[in-house]
Amino acid sequence: MWKHIASNFLTLFIVALVALGGFLAWAQGQYRTEGPLETAICVQVASGATMRRVSQNLVDQGAITNASIFRVGADYSDKADDLKAGSFLVPARASMEEIVDIITRGGASTCGTEVVFRVGVNGQRIEVRELDPETNRFVVREEFDPVEEPIGAFYQEVREEADTRYRVALAEGVTSWQVVEALKTADFLEGSVEDIPVEGSLAPDSYEIRAGESKAELLAEMAEKQELRLAEAWANRVDGLPLASPEEALILASIVEKETGVAEERRTVASVFVNRLNRGMRLQTDPTVIYGVTEGRGVLGRGIRQSELRAATPWNTYVIEGLPPTPIANPGLASIEAALNPEETNLLFFVADGTGGHLFAETLAEHNANVAKWREIERERQQQSDN
Repeated sequence: MWKHIASNFLTLFIVALVALGGFLAWAQGQYRTEGPLETAICVQVASGATMRRVSQNLVDQGAITNASIFRVGADYSDKADDLKAGSFLVPARASMEEIVDIITRGGASTCGTEVVFRVGVNGQRIEVRELDPETNRFVVREEFDPVEEPIGAFYQEVREEADTRYRVALAEGVTSWQVVEALKTADFLEGSVEDIPVEGSLAPDSYEIRAGESKAELLAEMAEKQELRLAEAWANRVDGLPLASPEEALILASIVEKETGVAEERRTVASVFVNRLNRGMRLQTDPTVIYGVTEGRGVLGRGIRQSELRAATPWNTYVIEGLPPTPIANPGLASIEAALNPEETNLLFFVADGTGGHLFAETLAEHNANVAKWREIERERQQQSDN
């Protein structure tokens, strides 16, 4: 009898093991197989959230089919205690295994609300945007000038949310004074700035930051990036340039930056200035005159006067020989590279063409003809505005 009972127990035990093995194989397959999501979603993990709460949230959003399998898989892979707070983009058809990796990997949030503080030549703007998971594109929800306009209601709302991300976007061609003045209005940054950074020393770029980060730390990061960019471009410069140091290259790059907003023209504009320097000709560029008037503290906001073209300032290249003593703005990487790898030309002159670009010339006669064309365009525009 006991043998019969033992035999039956052994049989049941074996069946149970087989069933358990089958269940584990099925569960493992569920954990690793393609998920049910038809479109990407943004999953928010609150600070202090548990894997149980997150797994139920994922079930509610249709990202997973079984919260228990999700938690067991996370525990089995030793990631159950590694949840990271933030907003994370979960792509369509992501498996449970992939989702666990996404929400425990760490690093910056990949979706949700982002506040972008844009520092431009003509001022600053705050842009509040959200990533649309389906299109993977940002949708602007609100934007305003923090100096000239009321603070946006949506901005005030997201400022209170822990997973809101922040970014400072520095435009090419802004001056260091403009950057510091703009950062004074960034209420998500802490601290003050005692001194204005050296002109040209800040790298125009987009910087992801933390709320509460110090303004001094952000400026230091900008300066470090510009230093690295300049060093690499200087190391890769072409031979024969009339530039004695990286600092002179930065000065020339800043002039190129302010002379053209057309990317395809940068190396051509740089070639004109290099050719003039090689021939001992004055650069005669208007942005240096403007900097001599404003010293980078704001925008001139009007045309240059004849008296200003003749005024002897350290930056007025109609008066001084060679390069001015400092940059006249913070140039971007493309302008730095253009200054150190200009196009090979015989060009010595250029003037606006009325479309945002320039007409270039090798001789003064050609240049005078181009100037005449530009003045005719100006006359036509004036007549249209008068009418």
